[in-house]
Amino acid sequence: MASIHAYRTRDGRRYLVRYRNPDRSQAAKRGFRTKREAEQWLADLESQRSRGTYVDPQAGRATVGMLGEHWMRAKQASLKPSSYAPVETAWRLRVQPKWGNWPVADIRFTDVRAWVADLRREAGATVVLRTLGVLAGILDDAVQDDRIARNPARIGDVGRPKKIRSPHTYLTHKQVQALATAAGDRRLVILMLAYTGIRWAELAGLRVGDVDLTRRRMTISVNAVEVDGEIHVGTPKSNRNRVVPIPGFLVAELTSTFAGRKVSSLAFPGPNGDYMRRVRASSGSKSWFKTAIKEAGVPSMTLHDLRHTAASLAVQSGANVKTIQRMLGHSSAAMTLDVYADLFDHDLDAVSAALDGAVRDAGYQAPTAPSGTSLGL
Repeated sequence: MASIHAYRTRDGRRYLVRYRNPDRSQAAKRGFRTKREAEQWLADLESQRSRGTYVDPQAGRATVGMLGEHWMRAKQASLKPSSYAPVETAWRLRVQPKWGNWPVADIRFTDVRAWVADLRREAGATVVLRTLGVLAGILDDAVQDDRIARNPARIGDVGRPKKIRSPHTYLTHKQVQALATAAGDRRLVILMLAYTGIRWAELAGLRVGDVDLTRRRMTISVNAVEVDGEIHVGTPKSNRNRVVPIPGFLVAELTSTFAGRKVSSLAFPGPNGDYMRRVRASSGSKSWFKTAIKEAGVPSMTLHDLRHTAASLAVQSGANVKTIQRMLGHSSAAMTLDVYADLFDHDLDAVSAALDGAVRDAGYQAPTAPSGTSLGL
């Protein structure tokens, strides 16, 4: 049971409230100048408990650093290494140094907003959003643990930047052929990426036995991604296996490449026979891919742009969005449309033409405007 007690100080009489926390531990709040103030505080406490909004003040003294360690361990267990790496970087370089020693109950909305403003002066939208997401995720846990009532990183406008998607680079068939030729002995690697749409890490993890040249299909079940110089082998990004079609013109070359090799062999091994390392395409790097781009005279691009190219060439061939979704391994057709909306602009023209034809077939005749008048548009 809660109780109120008076006690003496140098400044006069004060009141103390004794109460129990939800875990039945004893707690106290002191310093009330009048008994009425103490009674009002106790009434508010009971009201919060009845509404389920009570937050133990002591629980809010846990720091972001303490809760962050638990949150990061949970993320490491649930994310693939390639997805976890940038989250860990955001925590280690930006969140922990700033907020690590802050009790979660002391963080205010204005503190977060000022921090985000500073971040935006130092980093791009992707980095800022990821960094803010780490802090917000940790504070979400604090809310769930009843350490704070609301998450200050998710209320109001903290100045979250808008992420502007960079335009995709799409190569034509002739440009793909030129790039493949310039790539020399990596010619088949370029063609596989540009005509199947699989990711580099999926090509790196592909085994000879995953490729069925008779049916012109390959099963994507392994992802060999490089993170901080180390190859991590796991499931594809979507965590689901998928079957991808192989264009017929590649069958003969693949047959020759795989001749005499075990089904367990890597289909496209690196120079040392192990998994291929990701090729650098950033400005200033000197890789075979950058050299091939220059020699072929194609637009500056990344390896991932070959996946975009595969989507573009598939659309041009008449493939529908559901087929492209399955080929690329997107979680839904809606995601495919969102990523490649620009590739389906011709569908809008087709709808317009179809409606126009249907109306004309129904006998529609446009009214003739009087001479010398305009539509006023």
